[in-house]
Amino acid sequence: MKMFRKEETLAMRNKLIGKSCRLFYSDDPVKIVKAKGQYLYDENGQQYLDCISNVQHVGHCHPSVTQAATAQMELLNANARFLHDNIVQYANRLAATLPDKLSVFYFVNSGSEANDLALRLAHEYTKHEDIIVLDHAYHGHLTSLIDISPYKFRKLTGQKEWVHVAPLPDTYRGVYREDHPDPAQAYADTVKDVIDKVQLKGRKVGAFFAESLPSVGGQILLPKGYSTKVAEYVHSAGGVFVADEVQTGFGRVGSHFWAFQLQGEDFCPDIVTMGKPMGNGHPLACLVTTVEIAGAFTANGVEYFNTFGGNPVSCAIGLAVLDVIEKEDLRGNASRVGAYLVDLLKQLQTNHPIIGDVRGVGLFVGLELVTDKEQRTPATDGAAQVVRRLKDKRICVSTDGPWENVIKFKPPMCFRMEDAKLVADTIDQILTGKHEDYTTTSTNTDALLIPTLRTENEQ
Repeated sequence: MKMFRKEETLAMRNKLIGKSCRLFYSDDPVKIVKAKGQYLYDENGQQYLDCISNVQHVGHCHPSVTQAATAQMELLNANARFLHDNIVQYANRLAATLPDKLSVFYFVNSGSEANDLALRLAHEYTKHEDIIVLDHAYHGHLTSLIDISPYKFRKLTGQKEWVHVAPLPDTYRGVYREDHPDPAQAYADTVKDVIDKVQLKGRKVGAFFAESLPSVGGQILLPKGYSTKVAEYVHSAGGVFVADEVQTGFGRVGSHFWAFQLQGEDFCPDIVTMGKPMGNGHPLACLVTTVEIAGAFTANGVEYFNTFGGNPVSCAIGLAVLDVIEKEDLRGNASRVGAYLVDLLKQLQTNHPIIGDVRGVGLFVGLELVTDKEQRTPATDGAAQVVRRLKDKRICVSTDGPWENVIKFKPPMCFRMEDAKLVADTIDQILTGKHEDYTTTSTNTDALLIPTLRTENEQ
């Protein structure tokens, strides 16, 4: 296959690919031609540390995954409506990681497909239309999911009558903060308030939809006990609880296989969706639910099939990913390295007033930048500058949150202690102006960065 120069590739992309399909670092994109583990390589052989790609869960191009894909593709890849061992073996392995009541699986190709199917199941089981979601949530790019994603619909056609938004349980800058005696109960009660308002309108709640750890919302850790209390309210209203694990599943939090399990053993969602890390970059996603909900979906008499969902190759890849997570103790690695990264970033917080909050669990970490620690004013420009400087140092990160001021870390799970140390040391250099070794930007321009950030802090 012909290799184009970076400028040629960019010109062709600008001509052929929709402008709404944006690149990382759009002002100066990185052209990646190879990857391995937690590293990316550009066309000149320059190595970048990847802190972005939670999709490549067990590491880019992991040999066990690529070998499983190749072996199965050489043997058979067929429609999942043919009987085959892989799909049932894979479902059985996934079931072993979940509470007993979550036992019926539907395989699809993306998290968006899984969440769209979750909406269908919820509507079919409850016969109720209305959905409650968290503020700033994002659940996928299909029309049905844009409708329940405030992150998207507020920029487009607005909120539908059947969609209701509850406050994001953000204990750093939300309504109830870290000094509240019981933020879990307080935030759960805001969902109860939404339910009451829905019912006063003569409407009925079909489902509460939430990421187990809101990512687009800013790497938010839900207060423990929140989901249990919300589920009680939702069930009393005749609805179901849908846990979106597309970003956070498969051991990313370290201590548990699923992020919803952080809420405690007494909590179990009615539907769980999963996606991104499942296939380590191969399009593979899934929904799991209870026998009762699946039965209601079957009882409508309409067959559900998905041409590619659960095909032998996809399931072989999924099985290989599970094997690698177990054999390489990637959950343990996420716990150890994630805790180390959080500790390093908290040390930086004591020296740099622009760092307002450090939060995370496992390899799901957020660094929130502010211009004023007391007011917690988002440092959107400061975060963008830090991201650009890290890219100059060949470390890839991105931002999230309503104000794009949270630098997020969701690297491949093979991320190491020395990678965490490199990231923290480099951020420290950036925030103190000690990065004269940068070759892509002049020293004079570098010197402007920190005064700019300090000026923001003084506003």
